[in-house]
Amino acid sequence: MKKLLIILTLINTITLSVYANDIYATFTVHSERSANLAFSASGIVDKISVDIGSIVKRGTTLAKLQNVDLKAALAITQTKLKYAKKNYNRRIKVKSIIDPAELDKYAAIYATTKAQVSYQKAILDKTILKAPFEGVIFDKAIEVGDAVSGAMIRTAFKIQSLHKRKLVLEYDQKYWADVKKGDKFTYKVDGSDKVYEGEITKIYPAIDTQRRKIKAEVKAKDLKVGLFGDGTIITDTKK
Repeated sequence: MKKLLIILTLINTITLSVYANDIYATFTVHSERSANLAFSASGIVDKISVDIGSIVKRGTTLAKLQNVDLKAALAITQTKLKYAKKNYNRRIKVKSIIDPAELDKYAAIYATTKAQVSYQKAILDKTILKAPFEGVIFDKAIEVGDAVSGAMIRTAFKIQSLHKRKLVLEYDQKYWADVKKGDKFTYKVDGSDKVYEGEITKIYPAIDTQRRKIKAEVKAKDLKVGLFGDGTIITDTKK
C-alpha cells in the first residue's frame, strides 16, 4: 500500500510538471480607478472642502469658484420662468376663444425661458467641482484665491479608488500562448515576506516591442499605489 501511494505521488508530480508551467513576472500596483479633476469653467477659487488624504463619496463637493453673479443670473431667469408659466397657463384655459398665434407666442416664451434656466444651471454647476466616484484625494494643486481657466485645463485634484487595486504584470513575450485569463498568480510585494494570491483578469492585446514584454492585470485590495513586486504565474497548458 505504501509503495502504491509513493507511485501515485510520483505520477501526480510528473503529470503536474508536464502540464504546469511557472512563469516569472514583475508588477507595479495601480489604483483600479483614478482621475485628474479640473474645473471646466474660469474663475477664482472661493472654497476648498477637501485636502490630500480626504476620503470622499461620489458627488461630494471638492471645491467651488466664486459664483455670486451666476447665482443671481439664475435667480432672475427662474423668476422669469415663473411668470412665463403663469401667462401660458392662463392662455391654455381660454385657448378656445383666443387666437392660436397668441397661444403659440406664450408657449414659445415659456419654452425659451425654461431652456434659459437649464442653461444657467449648467453654467453654475461648472463652478462646483465634485467627486466622480468614491475614493481618496491623493494630490491637490489649488488654493483659495487661485485663478483657473476653463480654456487651459489645470488639474485641481487627483483621486483614486479607496480600496480597489490592480497589479500590472510584465512577463516575457515567449509565454504569449501560455498565459490565460484565470491563471493563478502568487506574489510578494517588495519589502514584505507575505505571500498573496490572485488570478489573471486581463491580458493586454499588444506586446511591448522595445522590451519584448507582455502585460496582464490581477485584482488586489488595499496595497499602496506605486509599490513594486514579483511573483509566479501558474499556467495550465491543458487549457
